[in-house]
Amino acid sequence: MKAFLKKEWMEWSRTGRLLVLLLVFVLFGIMNPAVAKLTPWLMESMAESLADAGMAVAAVRVDAMTSWTQFYKNIPVGLIIFILITGGNFTGEYEKGTLIPVVAKGLTRRKILAAKSVFLYGSWTALYWICFGITYGYNAYFWDNGIAENLFFAASCTWLYGVWLVAFHIFFSSVSKSSSQVLMGTGGAAAGVYLLAMFPKIDAVLPAKLMSGTELLYGAGSPDDYYAGIIAAGIMIMLCMALAAFCLDRKQL
Repeated sequence: MKAFLKKEWMEWSRTGRLLVLLLVFVLFGIMNPAVAKLTPWLMESMAESLADAGMAVAAVRVDAMTSWTQFYKNIPVGLIIFILITGGNFTGEYEKGTLIPVVAKGLTRRKILAAKSVFLYGSWTALYWICFGITYGYNAYFWDNGIAENLFFAASCTWLYGVWLVAFHIFFSSVSKSSSQVLMGTGGAAAGVYLLAMFPKIDAVLPAKLMSGTELLYGAGSPDDYYAGIIAAGIMIMLCMALAAFCLDRKQL
């Protein structure tokens, strides 16, 4: 398993996958406060042209909340990019037949699943908190993060949603033959949860609730409102991993 983890690291490094993802999340981390900081200047530069059109521009006040709102707008895009780039993490092995020699030499399929899962979960975790840390640092420098309520709890909920989506990504990777099937299955799971969240009576018990972090920051929601969604996400993650192990054991490589 250690050798397979090393192999994953070398593959991600040599293909540039890790570097691209790192650049994307670092860029998002910088963009969040940058957009907030530049908003008053942009509005001021547009004021004259808008005035000619009969529109008055009021003074724009920005603070840490403006940047954190931008963070929660950008992080779903980062998650989508992460899933798209890692979509062939398992299926590429099936297509090339590279798992057959290591399984023939005694490496169990569950250890392969564990190694790849550790890498996917670890990568998402590291990239997410790097993005969060950059935004947090700039916000602390320019403004004051103290005005945001439940800041770390809201961030943890969004991170958990990413873990939940990665779990579905791993499950569909264990049953699919191509990366397009993995992406369709993972995207379908996310879309299905969002459609179900449109019903107010079950919204609180769905993982989609975990993405509404701005409600916590503004004090419009309480952490108690998110515990049901956290429990549901945890159960689904464990179920996805159990099913992935079951299906991969029976999959023809």
